[in-house]
Amino acid sequence: MSRMVRTPSLSPARPLEPVGIPEAFAYHVARDAAAPAVTCGGRTLTRGELDRRSNQRAHLLQAHGVQAGDFVCVALPNGIEFFETTLAIWKLGATPAPVSHRLPAAELQALVDTLRPRLLIGAPADVVAGHDQMPADMDLQADLSDAPLPVKVAPHLKAIASGGSTGRPKVIVDAGRAVMDPSNPIAGMVVDDTILNPGPLYHAAPFGLTHMALCWGGHVVQMERFDPDEALRLMEMHRVRYAFFVPTMMHRIWRAMEQGASFRDDDLELVMHVAAICPVWLKSKWIEWLGPDRIWEFYGGTEGFGATSITGREWLDHPGSVGRAGAGAELVILDEAGEPCAPGQIGGVYFRPAAGPNSTYRYLGAEAQRRGDWETFGDMGHLDDEGYLYLADRRTDLIISGGANIYPAEVEAALETHPAVLSSAVIGLPDEDLGQRVHAIVQLDPRVKPEVSARDLADFLTTRLVRYKTPRGYEFVEAPLRDDAGKVRRSALRAARL
Repeated sequence: MSRMVRTPSLSPARPLEPVGIPEAFAYHVARDAAAPAVTCGGRTLTRGELDRRSNQRAHLLQAHGVQAGDFVCVALPNGIEFFETTLAIWKLGATPAPVSHRLPAAELQALVDTLRPRLLIGAPADVVAGHDQMPADMDLQADLSDAPLPVKVAPHLKAIASGGSTGRPKVIVDAGRAVMDPSNPIAGMVVDDTILNPGPLYHAAPFGLTHMALCWGGHVVQMERFDPDEALRLMEMHRVRYAFFVPTMMHRIWRAMEQGASFRDDDLELVMHVAAICPVWLKSKWIEWLGPDRIWEFYGGTEGFGATSITGREWLDHPGSVGRAGAGAELVILDEAGEPCAPGQIGGVYFRPAAGPNSTYRYLGAEAQRRGDWETFGDMGHLDDEGYLYLADRRTDLIISGGANIYPAEVEAALETHPAVLSSAVIGLPDEDLGQRVHAIVQLDPRVKPEVSARDLADFLTTRLVRYKTPRGYEFVEAPLRDDAGKVRRSALRAARL
């Protein structure tokens, strides 16, 4: 069958004609109010239903004192109520600040103390002190007005909470207003797309992509929690055309396919993956499965001061790369002295936005990592002769053992090629002789029998890693090592073992 080949871009194809997010969504409500807007947990809201219910929530929030310019902290799980709430916040000209509903009390308290929101939605009343709160599942009474509200535009698109590599809570406030062009999608989407998002909505990329999709007339198929078999089922059931994954999800879907799961991929046009380094072997498998024209990778950060992207076809010529810088920012690799590195030399990955420093975001509770006008997310990597970026790891996660630099992601990628390894995290622990020793924390796949031992894994790695990079200790755990967005906090794992 013939297949549309999408040409993803980080920038619109023509100059934006922005309107407020509620107006952008309303544009597609007017086109077809009966079209599906959000599906989650076996329930679907049409565009018209989502518009009316978000109006009701907006009136409810207004009664709780929310005004234009406020921050509203949203501690809700993935679900339809999340989308109703964020649209309601924007309709009041306020800015949503999503956080995990599973945050420990102390971390949530620190975040809201930093943000100072007008209202906190979803947290138990006895968890956080000193802030106005509204519980989750606030009933929408039949007599609550669903009348449209006066048009307002929030001064900030979003405010995303992050523990970052330091573990200290911070908030990244988007410098851009909450506006969107309803007819000009980016990020590989098309108008009226059907997208699958398995990730947590409190993370920047899932939050941004799903809400942008709504502004472009999309049908968002949102998972409550990722499960590989359920993801495949939902993609078939809803004829998903655009799927958004992190490498951990890609790994588990691939394992499920190897173990007999079936999936008809005729409707799937584009898979985008972000958030972590994708092992070369895993990306190769996906390209073999779906073809290079259906795979796209994006590297960037919530701060938005720079990004790279790469198509599957480009990747075949530059395996392991995350692409070249997109329009609007320059990219450079700097050494410890702040001097540019030669191609192939590992250093800090820095971007310089065309509009200058402070043009895309501001921090609450943190300071930017800058060298002059250049800014970094904290990652290390190198460029090739054509300007393609290859990531190594975060500077804070680098292991220096016996004077040699060891990047945990490289060791994890090798470990996860073993059919029994579901996920892994590699950290450096103190060693009197070496300074640090490589320690591997491994979650085995319970469906793979017989179980493997530390010796089995050590033998497996002898042909995949040079000796000094191989772990000197193995630890087996049952709990997942990565969160729903595929992120691992190596600093927290290290601290727990110290």
